[in-house]
Amino acid sequence: MSSASFDLNGSVALVTGSSRGLGYVIAEGLARAGATVILNGRDEARLSAAEERLASAGHRVGSSAFDITDERSVSAAVEELTGRFGKIDVLVNNAGMQQRESLEEFPEDGWRRLIEINLTGAFVVSKYVARQMIERRAGKIINICSLQSELGRSTIAPYAASKGGLKMLTKGMAVDWARHNIQVNAIGPGYFITEMTRPLAEDEAFDSWLRQRTPAGRWGEPEELVGAVLLFASPASSYINGQILYIDGSLMSAV
Repeated sequence: MSSASFDLNGSVALVTGSSRGLGYVIAEGLARAGATVILNGRDEARLSAAEERLASAGHRVGSSAFDITDERSVSAAVEELTGRFGKIDVLVNNAGMQQRESLEEFPEDGWRRLIEINLTGAFVVSKYVARQMIERRAGKIINICSLQSELGRSTIAPYAASKGGLKMLTKGMAVDWARHNIQVNAIGPGYFITEMTRPLAEDEAFDSWLRQRTPAGRWGEPEELVGAVLLFASPASSYINGQILYIDGSLMSAV
């Protein structure tokens, strides 16, 4: 397989929740591979700063501030972006949140908000982006799942439920849209140091446990997710559909 199979020149990629963290790293990786990248978030100042950083590095980049859980906002944004960029070839559903609390004390509004952002948001954005992909008979959707799509851990049961749902949504999307030449796959990161996980990394007991529990003996570096994203975003994955690739330093393979 030639390197052309991974070439994203001419592609347009929308990455939700990409003004910082893993989303920004993913967007930067897609841009380095030749894609025009559209950043998304709700904080316009942070979004503009992220756009400026990528543009100053010579990348083709735009941005769009919209709430992924607001269907009207999503519909209007996708229509505007399709008009501005001509198409959306790649969608990365990265936006997500975490809330740690014992399940018996977990507030219902927290549950609803977590499910809305981690699961419903991916459904809503994909629904509108897929419509223009179906018209063109081409598209790539990448959902950012989690190790917790398969494994539970104390204090994050609602998060695990949302990411388990996203795993199955990935498979459902793939089945519905494969006939339109749309490939839908997912990446399940293990433990990577991000803004969301930094409190865990700074907890000596948890950090020690994780390093012993993970065969690789370390946390993942955000850049180590980019290769899988490029695979799923490129022509190289033209017959890969409905798959979840866990990037976890072999954590799930060990007992």
